[in-house]
Amino acid sequence: MHQFTVERLSFRTLNELPNSWQNKDYLELLKKMNYESPDDISEAELPDMCLMAITDLEPRAAAEIVLGYLFPEQLTAGQIENLAHQMLTEKLWEENPELPLHKGFYEATQLLHTAYNGTFPRTQAVQFEVKCTAENPADLALLTQAPAAPLMRLLAQGLPDGALINRLFSAQLAGVEFTEAQHLFWQLTPGETQANAVVFEVVSSAYWLEDFKYADQYQATTHADAAAEVAP
Repeated sequence: MHQFTVERLSFRTLNELPNSWQNKDYLELLKKMNYESPDDISEAELPDMCLMAITDLEPRAAAEIVLGYLFPEQLTAGQIENLAHQMLTEKLWEENPELPLHKGFYEATQLLHTAYNGTFPRTQAVQFEVKCTAENPADLALLTQAPAAPLMRLLAQGLPDGALINRLFSAQLAGVEFTEAQHLFWQLTPGETQANAVVFEVVSSAYWLEDFKYADQYQATTHADAAAEVAP
């Protein structure tokens, strides 16, 4: 086990993921909705025109188009049809069992909720900065080479024992394979790095990490997955 001091530097809640929808996405959605001459729309107007075009459709039809755009390979037409219906009432980024799809489900619902000014569930995510300081500077390599699993093990120790991550992933937190960790982080950005410390900006679902707002500074231990062991 490797000893770290973990310090939460900031915390805020979000309704939209940073940089989740770009002009190229709005343009492609307009094309999928058969909007007339979308290439002629100025970049400044693309977001609003896309939202207007979405609201010209029935919510379920719009959801099918958005899901089809986000998951062209991962979902079949039948799955898209079923999920578009579920999206109207369910938080798929929390309730669907397919973790790798959660970020996309969030982004889809975020866009549709905005377009229809409701109708679809309200989205909520969290964004925070966390500083991890290694007791032994050599251990910092755990967080610079393959950070998802060892970082999530550190964060979990700042959450209540009854938090979802601690309850649902107890075996992975204690074990040597935590492949799910990469899907629990929706955006993971390393920032300032010192000889024995690194700061990460984390974006994730409030479903998983909202309770980290109560963390302050604490001691924690971590380890890498077996497949990502750091060479001595």
